[in-house]
Amino acid sequence: MTKRDLVEKLAERVKNLSQKDAEMIVNTIFESMTEALAAGDRIEIRGLGSFLVKQRRAREGRNPRSGDKVFVAQKKVPFFKVGKELKERVDK
Repeated sequence: MTKRDLVEKLAERVKNLSQKDAEMIVNTIFESMTEALAAGDRIEIRGLGSFLVKQRRAREGRNPRSGDKVFVAQKKVPFFKVGKELKERVDK
C-alpha cells in the first residue's frame, strides 16, 4: 500500500471528505510522526505497534568492493516493533 492508496481509501471511507482533505490528513499524521521520532519520542499505536529511535553503536565494517576495513560511526535509526494484534493477524 502506498501513501496515495491510503489517501484514496480514507476519502472513500469517510463521507464528504475530498481527496485533497484526505491527503492533508495523511500528510499531517506522517509529519507529526516524523517530528516525534526526530525529537526522540516513542509512538505507540495500539493494535499496530510502536515506532521508536534506536542508537546503533559505532563499529568496524568492510568496504564491499575493496574489502578494506572502514569505520562506521554510531547513528540513530528509526525502528518499528510489531504489536501483538498485528503479529497474530498476519500469522493467520
